[in-house]
Amino acid sequence: MANLASIFWSQRLLKEAEDLEVRVMETRKRVLGDKHPDTLGAMHNLAFMLKSQSRDQDALILLRTCVRMRTQVLGGQHPDTESSLETLTEWEMENVELGH
Repeated sequence: MANLASIFWSQRLLKEAEDLEVRVMETRKRVLGDKHPDTLGAMHNLAFMLKSQSRDQDALILLRTCVRMRTQVLGGQHPDTESSLETLTEWEMENVELGH
C-alpha cells in the first residue's frame, strides 16, 4: 500500500495518495502500535503528503508529533529523528517567513 501511495504521489494523484498514506498509518498503528518505527515512518510520509497539498498547518502538527515520538522511541541522535527534526525546522522557518 505504501508503495502504491508513492506511485500515486509521483503521478500527482494527491488525494488518492493521501487516502492510502492514511490507511498505511492507521493499519500500522493497529498492527504494530503507535510507537513502532514503521508507524512513525508512515506518519512522517503522511506529513509530507499533507505539505504537498499546501495543508501546511496539518503537516506541521503531524510532523511535530512525529518528531516528539521519534525522539522518545529512537532517541535524538537517530537518523530518522534527525531527518524529521531537520524538516520540521525548515517548515517552521517557512511558516515564520510567510507570517503564519
